[in-house]
Amino acid sequence: MRLTETRILMTGATGGIGRATARKLLEQGASLLMVGRSDAVLERLAAECRTAGVPPSRVKWAAADINRATDRTRLVAEAERLDCNVVLHNAGLPSFGRLQDVAPEDLSGVIQTNLLAPMALTQALLPRLLTLPAAQIVFVGSVLGSIGLPGFSVYGASKFGLHGFAQALRRELADSAVRVQYIGPRNTRTGFNGKGVRAYNRATGTAEDTPEQVALAIARLIREEADERLLGFPEKLAARINGLVPAWLDGSFRRHRRALESPVADLTAART
Repeated sequence: MRLTETRILMTGATGGIGRATARKLLEQGASLLMVGRSDAVLERLAAECRTAGVPPSRVKWAAADINRATDRTRLVAEAERLDCNVVLHNAGLPSFGRLQDVAPEDLSGVIQTNLLAPMALTQALLPRLLTLPAAQIVFVGSVLGSIGLPGFSVYGASKFGLHGFAQALRRELADSAVRVQYIGPRNTRTGFNGKGVRAYNRATGTAEDTPEQVALAIARLIREEADERLLGFPEKLAARINGLVPAWLDGSFRRHRRALESPVADLTAART
């Protein structure tokens, strides 16, 4: 779909990837309904976009918590009012550390925000999307939705679930005008990663992308209507091998296991 023809409901608009993606989509002609939890932060982001020359008619925002059913209902009504034809699921919570160090409330919170909330919002939006001549649902997942990595058991479970949901829904809706897409960024240089993750990445030699690189990839995915893409090499290769013979990779993560020496995980819960 041409970005000039898109009216995008985008969750997680105020995080690192979210901000970069909002700016890139607006730059390429999209209209946005930006969703986040903070009125003040959303208002500042919208003002920044307008200052950069984006017409006010293309920059709307709505403060909402996608975990709340009442807020999701309000977003569905707003999406209908603005005639949104693309849904971009970008909100998420991080989780890092050994499983035994994860607090039960963090475990349930990550699964709720990263998996159940986008599923529920998609379900609520779908009846209207199916009436449109063309629509797209885009899930921002992670390469960790294709590769199980030590230290990311909870986060990875949420993204494996999101990946599977997107794949199944794409096949379910194959005969409709609604395209379902999935993009899996690799490690990205944003505040989403706490100091523990940054130390882990240095110890394991993990490469990272900038939010702007991810934003470009998301804009391209929407334009080209590709089914799914993973970002980064060797991550894409590892994901392919993992999908075919996962046991082959089991011995590849010794450095990652050693990097989990701290008995207290960094479980920074900053939403994006």
